[in-house]
Amino acid sequence: MKLSVATWNINSVRLRMPIVRYFLKKHAPDVLCLQETKCPDENFPYKDFRKLGYEHIAVHGQKGYHGVAIVSKQPFSKSGRDSFCGKQDARHVSAVLDGDAGLSKPLAIHNFYIPAGGDEPDRKINPKFAHKLDFLDELKSYSACLDSIGGGRSILVGDLNVAPLEHDVWSHKQMLRVVSHTPIEVEKFGAVQKAGGWIDMMRGFVPDTEKLYTWWSYRAQDWVASDRGRRLDHIWTSPALAGAGREMRVLRGARGWARPSDHVPVIATFDL
Repeated sequence: MKLSVATWNINSVRLRMPIVRYFLKKHAPDVLCLQETKCPDENFPYKDFRKLGYEHIAVHGQKGYHGVAIVSKQPFSKSGRDSFCGKQDARHVSAVLDGDAGLSKPLAIHNFYIPAGGDEPDRKINPKFAHKLDFLDELKSYSACLDSIGGGRSILVGDLNVAPLEHDVWSHKQMLRVVSHTPIEVEKFGAVQKAGGWIDMMRGFVPDTEKLYTWWSYRAQDWVASDRGRRLDHIWTSPALAGAGREMRVLRGARGWARPSDHVPVIATFDL
C-alpha cells in the first residue's frame, strides 16, 4: 500500500486556510501534519478539512501560539498528545494507522513542533534557548524513540527547528552562532536521532553535499534572490521502515504563494 505523508509549519491554520485548501486539492497527501496552528482545539477549522476529504483529525492546540494537528484521509485507531519540560504548550500530537487504513501492521505518526529557541544561543541569559535544549534532552528518552529503536513502525515529522547539516543552511560558517545551527543544538539533535535509530528520510533522496531548505525568513526582501534558507522541517522513519520511502518532495514554490508561511510543505511517499 502506498501512503503519502506531508508536514508543514503553517503559521496560523485559519489565516492560511486558502493555501492549505489549494495544496490539498493539488497534491492530496493521505496525511497532513501541521505545526504552529495557533488556535485552541475548539476553533480548529474541522469543517474545511472534512469538506476536502480529511475526515480524521487529531489536534493539540492553544490560543495564539504553537499548536499541532494531524488530518488524514485514512482512519486512525487512536491518537495522543504529550507535553514536555513540565509545560502545557501544544507541541506534539500522534496518530496510529492500522488495519482500518489498509495496513498489515500498525504505523505510528508523531508530529512535533520543537521550540525555536529565541535569538541568543546562551541558556544562561535566554530561557527560550534553555527550553529548547531541555526539550531535546527529554525527547531522547521519549516513548516514540524507544518504540522506534525497539522495532516499531514509526514516522516522526515536524518543524524540529534544527538545521543539523552543513548544507541545511545557506552558510555553515556564518550560521554556527545562530540559533538552529549551533553546535550544541546539532549535538543534542543528533542524540535524539541516535536514541530512536531514526533515519533521515529527506537526505535519503538529496545527498548531504547538496543544499536542502524548507524555510526562508520573512525578513528577506527577495527570498528567491538571496536564497538564505534553512532545513528546519524533517521527516524521520524508524529502522523498521528502512527502504520504504519511494519519493520525497520539498514544495519550494509554496513560499511564493499568496500570504505564505515562511515554511514550505514536504511530502514523502511510502510503500507499506
